[in-house]
Amino acid sequence: MTVLAEGFNAFETKKSPEGTVKYLGSPQDVIKLLSSGKLADHILLVRGGTTTFLSPALSMGAIGIITMSGAPESHLGILSREFQTPCVMTAHLTSSDSRYIVGDADESHFEEMAAQLEGKKVRLDVTDSEVGRVVLVD
Repeated sequence: MTVLAEGFNAFETKKSPEGTVKYLGSPQDVIKLLSSGKLADHILLVRGGTTTFLSPALSMGAIGIITMSGAPESHLGILSREFQTPCVMTAHLTSSDSRYIVGDADESHFEEMAAQLEGKKVRLDVTDSEVGRVVLVD
């Protein structure tokens, strides 16, 4: 089992969604994905826990979310629990020392995360009450 990233688990569940990581950086990206009809094929990667533009994807059946910042108490953490959508928050790459620091995040952290995860087939392991894992699917 290759763990690509770890972060806070928004809530504990036995669901283990699998899909291809899709970075959504804007509301337009969300609309494009929803219009494609392929929402259920993707684990959604977003920058933060306050990403309210992701709400339509949650209501339309998003299978899993990875955030690069934000906490389980954030807006997106609360919504993920409400919609029972597995969510790994403030994820960091296990192969990198780069970590999100509140108020002091270098853009390179977000760019590295998106570059390393986008397009990878992964499974979210959110069975631990505290740590969520992004696992590479072979």
